Amino acid sequence: MTDPTPHTAPTPDARPDPLRLIPAPSRHPLTPVLLGLMFLSLIPALILAFGRVGYEQAQKTAALVMDYPALVAQAKRYGQDPQALLGRYEALGVNGVALYEDVIGSLEQRGQIYVRAGSDLAAENPGLGLKPGSVYMRSLEPGVAEALPAQYTIPTRTVSIRGQEWIEWPTDPRFLPAGPDRALVERLKSRNLTLVYRPYADDAVKNVGANWPDVPFIAFTGDEVIGARTPELLTQISERMGNRLPAIIESNPQRGLDDLVAAHGGARMFALNPSWQNRLSPLDVASKYNLAARERGMRLLYLRPYPTINETEDMLRRTTELLKNSGVNVTRPQITAFEPSTLLRALSIVGPLAALLLLGLSFPLRRLGLVAAGLSLLLALGMNGFNPFAGAALVAAVTFPALGMVLRRSRVSDWFVATGLSLVGVLFVSALGATRDSTLGLDPFRGVGLTLVLPLALVATSFLPRQDLRQTARDLYSAPIRLGDIAVMGLGLAVFALVFLRRGNTTSGASVSSTEADLRQILQDSIVRPRFKEMAAHPLGLIGLSGTLPGYFSALLVLGGVVGQASILNTFSHFHTPLLISAARAFIGLGVGLIAGLAGIQLVKLALRLWNTSGRPPGQGSGSTDARPAPAPGARA
Repeated sequence: MTDPTPHTAPTPDARPDPLRLIPAPSRHPLTPVLLGLMFLSLIPALILAFGRVGYEQAQKTAALVMDYPALVAQAKRYGQDPQALLGRYEALGVNGVALYEDVIGSLEQRGQIYVRAGSDLAAENPGLGLKPGSVYMRSLEPGVAEALPAQYTIPTRTVSIRGQEWIEWPTDPRFLPAGPDRALVERLKSRNLTLVYRPYADDAVKNVGANWPDVPFIAFTGDEVIGARTPELLTQISERMGNRLPAIIESNPQRGLDDLVAAHGGARMFALNPSWQNRLSPLDVASKYNLAARERGMRLLYLRPYPTINETEDMLRRTTELLKNSGVNVTRPQITAFEPSTLLRALSIVGPLAALLLLGLSFPLRRLGLVAAGLSLLLALGMNGFNPFAGAALVAAVTFPALGMVLRRSRVSDWFVATGLSLVGVLFVSALGATRDSTLGLDPFRGVGLTLVLPLALVATSFLPRQDLRQTARDLYSAPIRLGDIAVMGLGLAVFALVFLRRGNTTSGASVSSTEADLRQILQDSIVRPRFKEMAAHPLGLIGLSGTLPGYFSALLVLGGVVGQASILNTFSHFHTPLLISAARAFIGLGVGLIAGLAGIQLVKLALRLWNTSGRPPGQGSGSTDARPAPAPGARA
């Protein structure tokens, strides 16, 4: 059936601005007051930021610590003297070694004691009452074997076999911790090497820690520190630590370590699993160590040699080069704790709270905005155990990315306002969230996923028209949905899901491709690598604010731009990363995104012009059919 009413295509001047489909924000009388409070509260946040930068600049040192047992094994494999091979590696930058505690078996290997199975001795010496299931030990160096039983709770006895005194152990003692090789420790200290001591845990040891050497760092083995299961023993270990600092091994949480760090501080240590390292090239490994020192505050870079000496030297040479380019000084780290002012942090809380109230009051539906703001505050505090500082940091991280896009969203220049407010939020996140534990990676930012989801939800909620919510729900329910709408919504959800899953780049099924990984390494070896989601999302926001695309497409792209703003705050929520590194990453992403967005606006305009004029006779314009998507349900033209 033909429509009897003639239909003429609207001229370009008659087409409504797509951004007018989005209702304008409310302007509340308290807006100037809240903005004033926010910027006054920015003063203590700025002071804290300058203090943090000064602290981080003074801490740009790291030690290249070689695993000494692995080095000895490599030296023996190639017929070299371990000390000589260590000298070669020292010339390439190694300035520290990690020593494991000796076990009784180490004394046997060095020829200090002689150990025999009871079954062998009993067979050789019948009638002496020797026990086949026991293990017998005697000294080759005077007094070594005799001094061992007093260190353990295991009962022993002395027996005489053919005129020689043997110590009978009911179980094999070869794996019992036996303290450090003090002669080796002194030789290594004489070379001015940074020493990391790695003690073993065993319940049979009586006086744990009494024989630890005088070294600057202790790196515990396994999944817990010695004494983690016994408060009294943990207290004893804390006393034995003295001036030594415990190593905080990345990706290896150890039970009880928090207590030692609270009492002594700590040194972040980065190491690679040997099997994984051997699957990577020396240059790839060097890149990872450089990244760890430059961007993750690692002060101890725990190195293991490759199977070959040449590969090990290539790794060391490249690591030293990259660290020098990054301004990281390879020396013994002098570590101090980061202690921000509690008063300045308390004053900084006012800013995020004022911003959150302003956000709620600026919603077109003001009551809905206040409810959303209140729920956001409760959620942020609840996720942080109602800790006011950590909760306010999360409030800042979810509020400021949304605030700019709620206050102003009608032209391209509004992107700069939104970005400026996001950068203001960065200072509050740093002021409230950066503490000693968070900069050491022991107290990570809680709510990282929320920083990507909640700003998007807040801005999307502000798109609801000024009318009864029940009417909006009816309009949405009755709105006709076309196949194109379903495709657009599905694509948008898929892109957001990818961004959310990739927020840590480690989620199964959403890891980076090999091509992207190669590109990332090239960038991080030359400059501070920007976040790819920001370089993609910022152009979307600019194109959306330009109103170039028809219908609801511009509104969707504005939401895409919110992801870019949220990612800025997300970048700064990694408090173990130096503030200037995060700033460089954010500004590079903003610069690339701005250029790409401005170019994208012109490309979209050109594409739409070609689409509307292709195949039409000159002078016909865009044709008689308006193929633009319908306005959002409930929106005003």
